[in-house]
Amino acid sequence: METVGFVGLGNMGSVLCTNLVHAGHSVVSHDALGSARSPDGARFVGSTGEVAQHADVVVLSLPDGAASEHVVRGLLSVAERRTTHVIDTSTIGVQAARLVAHTLSAEGVAFVDAPVSGGVAGAKARTLAVMYAGPDDACAHVQPVLAGLSDRQFRVGSEPGLAQAMKLANNFLSATALAATCEAIAFGTSEGLDMAVMLEVLNAASGQSAATSDKFPNQVLTGRYSSGFANSLMTKDVQLYLRAVEERNGPASIGTATASVWERFAAAQPGVDFTRIYPFVEESQRSRRREDAHSHR
Repeated sequence: METVGFVGLGNMGSVLCTNLVHAGHSVVSHDALGSARSPDGARFVGSTGEVAQHADVVVLSLPDGAASEHVVRGLLSVAERRTTHVIDTSTIGVQAARLVAHTLSAEGVAFVDAPVSGGVAGAKARTLAVMYAGPDDACAHVQPVLAGLSDRQFRVGSEPGLAQAMKLANNFLSATALAATCEAIAFGTSEGLDMAVMLEVLNAASGQSAATSDKFPNQVLTGRYSSGFANSLMTKDVQLYLRAVEERNGPASIGTATASVWERFAAAQPGVDFTRIYPFVEESQRSRRREDAHSHR
């Protein structure tokens, strides 16, 4: 079996790297912050260049397009490069994916665009949705690696960037549903409804979503707020979606409103778990009610 390289051992990347080890792959890993989160069974190396020297297929799990471009340049800088294929599981946007694909192709390296959705819990349970796009031969070559990442893979096209478009659409819907659910729950509890009762009814009615069935029961109601995904990353994803829509002259009224909520949240509490948007929205509603009451005195 080919050696797989893994670059980016954050909350998601460390789990995906572990999945590859458990699937039986020989794995070399690297992270700019060091080896602390490299899983048992993976061999940590000190640079992306060393990854390129040892790995046939390299998987990236990085925060943004700039990081992906930087790592790709590091992989390509090695004269004794072994790497022939790169899989990027990061959410970097349509244009960035196309740029990375072009950069790699110019050096004879194939690229598969493969962002993921389902959170750290989904990665651990191997239920993560891997959305991927790339040429037929490249996708066929890396299929065992994609299967090592998760049991759920969806090929959405043959051109890099299409999987990014799918992921951005998904995360926009997720961000919108969570923000809207926060407003609805905050309204209901302010009227005297119990949050657990509201969730039970919503999950049996037409208001059900991943926010009501997963985020609220597991993170908000319990007070854990530990999904492993930062509000700054969700804000970045929504901004990427909005930018891509505007490039296509598509409708963006709801996108603009959703982006505004997430931008305010990330500015007020940078880097916290994205499910903490509920107490942020709830407090915003309380503040408006206090201001309204004061203005009517």
